[in-house]
Amino acid sequence: MTPTAKTPKALMTGVAIAALVGTTGALSTTAMVGPAEAAPQAGTDYVDLVAELSPSVVTIEVSKSAANARGSMTDEQEEFLEEFQERFGMPFPGAPGQGRGPGGEMRGSGTGFIVSADGRIVTNAHVIDGADEVTVTLEDGTELEAEIIGSDPATDIAVLDVEGDALPFVEFGDSEALQVGQNVIAMGNPFGLGNTVTTGIVSALGRDINSGPFDDFIQTDAAINRGNSGGPLFNEAGQVIGVNTAILSPTGGSVGVGFSVPSDLASEVVADLADDGVVERGWLGVRIQPVGEDVAMALGFEEGEGVMIADVTADTPAEEVGLQNGDIVLSVNGEEVETPRDLTRAIAIEKPGAEVEITYLRRGEEQSVTVTLGDRANLDA
Repeated sequence: MTPTAKTPKALMTGVAIAALVGTTGALSTTAMVGPAEAAPQAGTDYVDLVAELSPSVVTIEVSKSAANARGSMTDEQEEFLEEFQERFGMPFPGAPGQGRGPGGEMRGSGTGFIVSADGRIVTNAHVIDGADEVTVTLEDGTELEAEIIGSDPATDIAVLDVEGDALPFVEFGDSEALQVGQNVIAMGNPFGLGNTVTTGIVSALGRDINSGPFDDFIQTDAAINRGNSGGPLFNEAGQVIGVNTAILSPTGGSVGVGFSVPSDLASEVVADLADDGVVERGWLGVRIQPVGEDVAMALGFEEGEGVMIADVTADTPAEEVGLQNGDIVLSVNGEEVETPRDLTRAIAIEKPGAEVEITYLRRGEEQSVTVTLGDRANLDA
């Protein structure tokens, strides 16, 4: 299910391109690592921690045919590239078409991180999208051919696998425990330079940049550039609390506004993908929007209370149980719903076939209904 409101096209396209393009001319990626034994004391450097984590962060190189490279781009991304070239008289740095290898294939690089000793690797979905070949390079220079286990474009998370045993790895931490102002460390492969470390703080939490229905980004001022996509964002205990995914930038380079997928969401997706390569999500079949100020005042609601159903799709679970346009959803399984994003997630975390109780308001009367969810699959609502 998706909110009806959209961000300005220019903002959404800028973010998408910053996440997509990579250092060698085509794509962009990032990586992640294993747990640290102890956090540094306040006021100290991160020398020991970085030395421990670095072996778990890998460089990801991908190649794809020129047709696949162009075919994987959205209309908005193609339009952005064309407008950039017209305005500045040069191609966008790192755009598809810049990094050609033998036979005209497109090449790009990004980052990933190892999460198991037997070679399970996490990166961004956009890093490996459409790839014909994926190569992982370890810190010691060892190159390994990677298999794509699965990817989830909705959260921009992908899982790879390489042959190995006793590989260094990192663990996910608790992103729910993050606080604004907390120190964080980013590692990745900016501009194809190889493992690079930057530090900063958590600038904001719960950012929605309208890149997808599950936006809940950690914002950080740690430098993240093209090629950092898919890399880990660590806390001071050496735990991965985010997967670096996108930047907001007028230039394509870091201006201190980077976004990471929270580890609590990423870890769930990784576990689902590792199981069978597919993420299963429940589906209700409605379009939703925030409760308007005038409606909220008329109902005596506090600001941000409830989500209005704007449209019910035919032949869906929502229609089957009688939900109607104008109904205001108050909770799912007893958990309050305050924003369209809350409702989208509450439904999506359930498996197809699950039964959920939805409490809603219709003409001032509170009602409840039990819905058997459908399969969201690749649907947008």
